[in-house]
Amino acid sequence: MTVQPFVSPDLIRQRFSKAMSDMYREEVPLYGALMQLVEQTNREVLARQPDIARQLNNTGEIERLDMERHGAIRVGTATELATLARLFAVMGMQPVGYYDLTPAGVPVHSTAFRAVHEQALQVSPFRVFTSLLRLELIEDPQLRAFAESVLAKRSIFTPEALRLIAQAENAGGLNESEAEAFVLQALETFRWHHSATVTAAQYQTLSAQHRLIADVVAFKGPHINHLTPRTLDIDSVQEQMPAHGITPKAVIEGPPRRQCPILLRQTSFKALDEPIAFTDQNQTRGSHSARFGEIEQRGAALTPKGRALYDRLLNAARDELGDFPNEANAARYNALMTQHFGEFPDSVEGMREQGLAYFRYFATEKGLAAGRLGQSSLEDLLRGGYVKAEPLVYEDFLPVSAAGIFQSNLGDAAQAHYGEHSNRQAFEQALGRATIDELGLYAATQQRSIDECLTQLTR
Repeated sequence: MTVQPFVSPDLIRQRFSKAMSDMYREEVPLYGALMQLVEQTNREVLARQPDIARQLNNTGEIERLDMERHGAIRVGTATELATLARLFAVMGMQPVGYYDLTPAGVPVHSTAFRAVHEQALQVSPFRVFTSLLRLELIEDPQLRAFAESVLAKRSIFTPEALRLIAQAENAGGLNESEAEAFVLQALETFRWHHSATVTAAQYQTLSAQHRLIADVVAFKGPHINHLTPRTLDIDSVQEQMPAHGITPKAVIEGPPRRQCPILLRQTSFKALDEPIAFTDQNQTRGSHSARFGEIEQRGAALTPKGRALYDRLLNAARDELGDFPNEANAARYNALMTQHFGEFPDSVEGMREQGLAYFRYFATEKGLAAGRLGQSSLEDLLRGGYVKAEPLVYEDFLPVSAAGIFQSNLGDAAQAHYGEHSNRQAFEQALGRATIDELGLYAATQQRSIDECLTQLTR
C-alpha cells in the first residue's frame, strides 16, 4: 500500500484561510463589499506609486498581499484555548505575543496564532488574534458561577476535528484526504450560530456586566468576529467606505499617516445587529451585535527602541486629548497624533540609522554581479550599493489598537475600567505553553537576511 505524503502545514493554513474567508463572505455580505474596495484600492496604489510596487516585489510581499487576512475569536475556558493551540499547530501557527486588554476595560487577555518564519509567512500570513475571557473579573460570584457552568457544558470542536488533531500529533502530519477533512471540520468551530445557549434574561444579565462576556458565554462556539484584509492605503479606504454602504469607525487606530508606514493601522465598520433565538423564545427573537469588518495597513516592525518611542508619542497625544478618541474629537486627535509623531523619523534611512526598525537585507544585481567582495562589512555593502535594506513588515498587533477596535464595536459600556490585572502566567498556563516574543522573531529574521547577504557577497 502506498503511503500518502503529508501536506505542508503552510498549505493547510493557506487552504483554511481561504475557506474561512469564503464562509465569512457568505455570513457577512458587507465583508465582500469591503474586500472589493480593498482590492480596488490596492490596484490603484500599485499603479500610482511605483516605489511601493518595487518594495513589495523586492520583499516578495506582492505575492501574499491578496490572500493576507487576520481573524479574531474569543474563547471562554482554559481547555478551549489549549485545544485551539493544538488545532492551530496543525497549520503551523504558534502563539506569538501576550496582550492584556484589561487596562482599556476589556476583560480578556490574548495572543496571536501565526507562522513564525519568513518563508512560511510568504506561503500564508494568516493570523488569528485569540482572546481568553477573564472570568475572575466578573465581580458578582453568582454570575461568575453561572457563566462557568454554561461554558463547561459546551464543546466547540467537532469530534472529527479532535480526532484529526490527535492524528496529526501522533503521525507527525496529515495526508491529502485528512488535510481536506481537517479544514472542513476546523471551520465549524468558527461558524456563526443564530441560536443562543441561554435565556433572554440570562443574556441581558451577562451583557449588563459586559457585552463581550455575553458574546463569549451565550453561544455554542467562538464565532469568528471579524476577518481583516490588508490595504496599502487605509486612509483612502476609510474615506471611500460610506460610498460603498459601509459606515467606518471615527478614528483609524495606530500611528498617523506617514511616508514610511510603521507597525499597524486599523479601522472597522460597526458590528452588525443580528437576529438570534434565545432558549426561552419561540416566535419572537432577540438580537446580538459582535461581528464586524476590519481593514489594516501594515508597516515596519519596530525594535525595542522604536517601540519605546512609539509608545511615548502615542501616550503624549492621548494624554493631551484627555479622552477616548471618538467621532466628536477625531479631527483634534488626528492633528495631535501628526504633531507628536513629527519626532519619529519618516524615512527608511532615518529609521535604520537610529535603530528604530527591523530590516531585511537583499543582495542587489550589482552585488551579485560583483562576485566576492572580501571582508566587507554590511555598512560597506550598503554604501556601495551591493546590498539594499527593506523594512521588515510588522506581523503582530497593538494592545491599544485592539482595545480601541473592541470598544468601538461593543459600545460605550465597554469602557468600564477593570484596572491593571495583567496575568501572563495564568494565560500561558491555560494555553499550555509560553507565548513567543515577537521581537526575537524579527531580530532572527533580520539576522538571517544579513548572514545570507554576507555569505553571497563576501569571503
